Amino acid sequence: MPVSHYPDWDSFEVGSRPADRPVAFCSDLSPESVLGAYRHGLIPFPAADEYVRSIHEFRHEQDVADGVIAIVGSMDEDPYWAAWWSPDPRLVLEAANIHLGRNLRKQLRRGDEWTTANAAFRRVADECRAGREPRWLTDTLLETMVQLHQEGWAHSIEVWRDEELVGGAFGIGTGCVLSGDSLFSRRPNAARVAVADMAARFTQAGGALIDAQWDTPFLRSMGARLIPRSRYLSVLANSAERRELSREPLPARRLVPAD
Repeated sequence: MPVSHYPDWDSFEVGSRPADRPVAFCSDLSPESVLGAYRHGLIPFPAADEYVRSIHEFRHEQDVADGVIAIVGSMDEDPYWAAWWSPDPRLVLEAANIHLGRNLRKQLRRGDEWTTANAAFRRVADECRAGREPRWLTDTLLETMVQLHQEGWAHSIEVWRDEELVGGAFGIGTGCVLSGDSLFSRRPNAARVAVADMAARFTQAGGALIDAQWDTPFLRSMGARLIPRSRYLSVLANSAERRELSREPLPARRLVPAD
């Protein structure tokens, strides 16, 4: 089978490509490319340095030669600088059905945390990548995310205690799906509050799913479940418009369901 090459993400098809390795390599991390990939359910993992880029090639060059892993974009550029994944099955959260544990509900009822949306996008993104190696959110991808935020596609959630930023999350919204790309916590349960607030604001905006991407006990505890990749992609294909999240500062205690 020859190399499988696609000029852009709109022409790319995941199909039955493997779930245990990248489905494509593409070095283009421009806002247009990243947004196009998210619309087709792709998650970018750029190489942080030459060493990681070399690992990409060493591990996967035969799959690329066999057409198992696609090349997307210009053939004149080195594609191994960014791997793109499409997990199967896909972990998702129903935005209107987030589970808050008993301890978190107690904390919220007696706490004074409050939340905002899109008030400090770069700060949240910087906190999400602080101290994490290898760093998937490279400088180039960060600048792309910031531009997509300025264009209304990428969103952040901020969790505050007094004036201190104690937690947050960010992701890209396409239609009825909002990706949960990364989160951070500086206080107990602050990341859980960020996820719950993201879901609440996205539901209010008409959204349906938070793309949790990778299976973890943390997200499972909040109600995430696995669905087939084909089903997830069919949901994505139904809409691609921007949704505006409410930016209003709100008390986090509102996230606790009424008894």
